[in-house]
Amino acid sequence: MDDIIIKNGYIVDGSGNPWFKKDIGIKDKIIEKIGNLNSVKAKLVINARGLIVSPGFIDVHSHSDLWLLMKDNLAKSKVMQGVTTEIVGNCGYSVAPVEEENKDLLKEYITPLMGIENIEIEWTTIKDYLLSLKNRGIGINVASLVGQGTIRIAVMGFDNRKPNGKELEKMRMLAAQAMRDGALGISTGLIYPPGSYADIRELISICQIISQYGGIYASHIRSEGETLVEAVKEAIKIGEEANLPVEISHHKANNKSSWGKVKETLKIMDEARKRGIDVTCDQYPYTEGCGLLTQVLPPWIQEGGVKKLITRLKNQEIRKRLKKEFKEDIPGWDNYVKVMGWDKIMITSVSSLKNKYCEGKTVKEISQEQKKDPLDFVFDLLIEEECKVIVINFIMCEEDVCTVMKYPGTMIGTDGVHIEKGRAHPRLYGTFPRILGKYVREEKILRLEEAVRKMTSLPAQRLGLKYRGLIKEGMCADITIFDPDRIIDKATYMHSEYPEGIKYVIINGKLVVEEGIHNRILAGRVLSHNG
Repeated sequence: MDDIIIKNGYIVDGSGNPWFKKDIGIKDKIIEKIGNLNSVKAKLVINARGLIVSPGFIDVHSHSDLWLLMKDNLAKSKVMQGVTTEIVGNCGYSVAPVEEENKDLLKEYITPLMGIENIEIEWTTIKDYLLSLKNRGIGINVASLVGQGTIRIAVMGFDNRKPNGKELEKMRMLAAQAMRDGALGISTGLIYPPGSYADIRELISICQIISQYGGIYASHIRSEGETLVEAVKEAIKIGEEANLPVEISHHKANNKSSWGKVKETLKIMDEARKRGIDVTCDQYPYTEGCGLLTQVLPPWIQEGGVKKLITRLKNQEIRKRLKKEFKEDIPGWDNYVKVMGWDKIMITSVSSLKNKYCEGKTVKEISQEQKKDPLDFVFDLLIEEECKVIVINFIMCEEDVCTVMKYPGTMIGTDGVHIEKGRAHPRLYGTFPRILGKYVREEKILRLEEAVRKMTSLPAQRLGLKYRGLIKEGMCADITIFDPDRIIDKATYMHSEYPEGIKYVIINGKLVVEEGIHNRILAGRVLSHNG
């Protein structure tokens, strides 16, 4: 007797091939049989008539590291949109490795972008962190990259300089340990200090260690604006010299003067592949980004961490310098505010009740209300909130989103940032249904089968998750069943809401979502390379 049989559905198996109709038998967490199962009995039979049966979606780029451990181990924002596996540790941010002397700096670094304000770090390694997830129980499969920014903090804090020989060797050692602990590879956030302080030779040296363990290099590249092309070339060069696969994270052009450059960067990626360099990318299907308000500041002022940044912002002479630099072109700084304007930056989350009025308003709106220079408002808000301010940036164009989406080597990720207080970007709740509703059904940018491939087998293959991403006998039973005529995202920038059209979600053979209702089952597993 099988545990679950799925009958009458249209199977889109994740390979990109056309759909087909057969029954699926699940037993002991595994897809045991695909075929005519009329004579087979099961504890549960799901009638999927008129529905699409696909592999569970893989969120290749997320920031749920702390949220899963401390707030919502059910992972409802992901599971309710059909995600069965998510990859944490992106953009240079991972919660380990931890060195005691720099633990406070690490907290300053990771907590704002991971939605948790006050934490006690009780782990030191990726292995310890993953074990904490396993012991608590998780509602979704989780695998982790190790963050280059986190490694640099462990060894060098927020120092803006090249590492000496001993420091570089320590970073290489920590990278090797992370890979032995189960990391899938390394990520960078090269627009954020301290990742932005690393030059290409430092990155290549660390990535050579990652390569020895079969890992991947996933990069929030050094620029997504004026020097986007050069930043993509840098990522490819790192992959070429370190001999490891490259993933361009949330590939986009993030200001008006750079719109259209993704056509050139995708061509560069194709040319690299012809030379034998394994490079792909991922994206989220929105024209708005999300991150810390500190992103609008140049890298030099953030050296040393949050406390030193706040001290500098209180200095009137430094403020004068910043105001001058905002009007200039400074090498190594993506000043998209200069091009796009303060009306394209909306405050979505602050920590204090005093400044709650800012949420849902743009910097331009608030500064006009206060009859205040926008930069002075930003400086004062960062001081009062100790830099824990999340913003949404309206800085991309729809044509670029569609161009990247159609590229064969593009995968899908939410880049989801959890907000403990305030408003979350709708991508946290709606990324995958938005692809299937808006871009497949309504606008026909992608074929259904191709969209599912980008969400399932492509990221599984990319990350070495060889038992995930396909509906195939012997594979782990991670399955999402949805209504192709109704599936759509419903979250907005003002209200978080689960999507419509996700009927069933099965994780490791357990029915987690049934008729659109979460069963509060913790069926997830911690995954590693080849998991």
